[in-house]
Amino acid sequence: MASAEPYPSPPPSPVPSRADPILRNVLRYTVSAKEYKALHHYLITRSPPAVRKRAPPPAHVRSIAEASDEHNAAAIRASLRVFIASQTALQIWDRITARLFRRRNPPKNQLKTSVFRSPNFRLSLSISLILLLHRILFRFLTRLRGNLANKDADPFRRRNPRIARALTSRLAPAAGASLAGFALGVYPADQLRLTIAIYFATRAAEYAYNFFENEGWFRNKPWWWGSWMMMPLATGQLLHAFVFDRDCFPKAYGDFILSYTPNYLQRRPTAYPPSLPWPQPDAIVDSLATMSRLNWPPFISPMLFPNNPSPLPSTLTSISPITSSAHPSIPHLSCALLHPSNPSCSKTFLTYILTAFPLLAKFFTLVFSLFSLPRYRSYLSSPFKETNMLAKRILRMTLFITMAIGTSWGSICFFANTFPRHFLPTQRWFLGGFLGGLWAFLERKGGRSNFLYSVRLSIDSSWKVGKKRGWWKGIKGGDLGVFVAGLMVINMIYERDVRAVKGGVVRKGLGFLRGEGFVDRAVGIRGDKGDREKDRVD
Repeated sequence: MASAEPYPSPPPSPVPSRADPILRNVLRYTVSAKEYKALHHYLITRSPPAVRKRAPPPAHVRSIAEASDEHNAAAIRASLRVFIASQTALQIWDRITARLFRRRNPPKNQLKTSVFRSPNFRLSLSISLILLLHRILFRFLTRLRGNLANKDADPFRRRNPRIARALTSRLAPAAGASLAGFALGVYPADQLRLTIAIYFATRAAEYAYNFFENEGWFRNKPWWWGSWMMMPLATGQLLHAFVFDRDCFPKAYGDFILSYTPNYLQRRPTAYPPSLPWPQPDAIVDSLATMSRLNWPPFISPMLFPNNPSPLPSTLTSISPITSSAHPSIPHLSCALLHPSNPSCSKTFLTYILTAFPLLAKFFTLVFSLFSLPRYRSYLSSPFKETNMLAKRILRMTLFITMAIGTSWGSICFFANTFPRHFLPTQRWFLGGFLGGLWAFLERKGGRSNFLYSVRLSIDSSWKVGKKRGWWKGIKGGDLGVFVAGLMVINMIYERDVRAVKGGVVRKGLGFLRGEGFVDRAVGIRGDKGDREKDRVD
């Protein structure tokens, strides 16, 4: 029997992988070690021998990941996936919309742009860059904050006390990482970029309110206090812009209002000769704006004064098909235009409510029923309770919208019969919209998202009206500053009080943006109810 060697030879080193270095880097920045292991198990082992020979083993990929900075590789992987997913989604959406609206809007000859200059490519690139830069900055500032807190950094802290306090602050990584929002500038400055900036600004204001409420600032607020109080100001501005500055008004919002105004906007009668002109709804609204500028002229009935050569002002002759047959007892031209066959303003208002309420009830029943489909398990477990809650929500929203639209239109007649002609001739539109927005009180317990949506539309409309009339001038890149400021506030509030950021999806998105994973940090915190929580502002 041979004696054991005093110095045994080391075990043979593993055979180095002959995988291409470019392939290894491609794998590193596209899949993680765990994902590659699953990919290797299910696909590569079943591939041809040539593919199996060139593919590195999972252990080798894991060793590369452990030896290098996996955080940066993960950030690049996430940004690449977001870029591909968003680009694919935008392309699919463009194809769907092109097919749906091809008959309605025939395609025009448009100049083809290169892929790198297309809006979809630049939007996907800006989103992926924001994610990449945000993760890198957040990790860098977090590690810098930890290094500056060590004893070895005492000389630096003594020489630069203010900078040290700023960099070692708890909010420094959250605030500094928000500077990645300037990557939105890759996308061209158009309506979408402005909408994103306004959205983040209003979200920041909402979460800031939640934070201060959690801190006890509004402990003694009255029972009627809530987010519904923003609605009168928003609807007042929107109604004024709808009448005088329709090019600064959201078209979809205006089409919805015109679609559910059956009594106040006179449609062409079926028996009316097609060869004769009839004012469209937009022309009727423009005529009301002209009446405002003319200080609400009285109505001169052609039936009572057939010899009058000009019963209408020269700028309002287009509404003659409607007002020529109006009831002779109507005293105001606006009333003759809105309800020519009925001399009673109050009866017209009640008729509108009875007519529009069923139409809006059908609409909101369809909408809310579709939105409730993801919660089908709740309906299966307690069908009567969930159905009752859905019915109450539909009725509240229907009554709110019906009364808001009806009050806004009915206020024209009310002010014409109450105010002198020269008293607030154009400003009364804002007042009428303000009165209509007061009906938001009916939806105060669950309508915060709808109120904030109207506020965002109002902010956008106000900005455009101000630029149109020369009240203010835009700053180049100002929307980027608003977006970065909003993102910074949201990040700082998320760092201080995660419960102030409402919505589990939003909290998971912020965690993914930081590189912490798609997790909800608020789960398990006492007092948090997750996604089922109600609006904090009642």
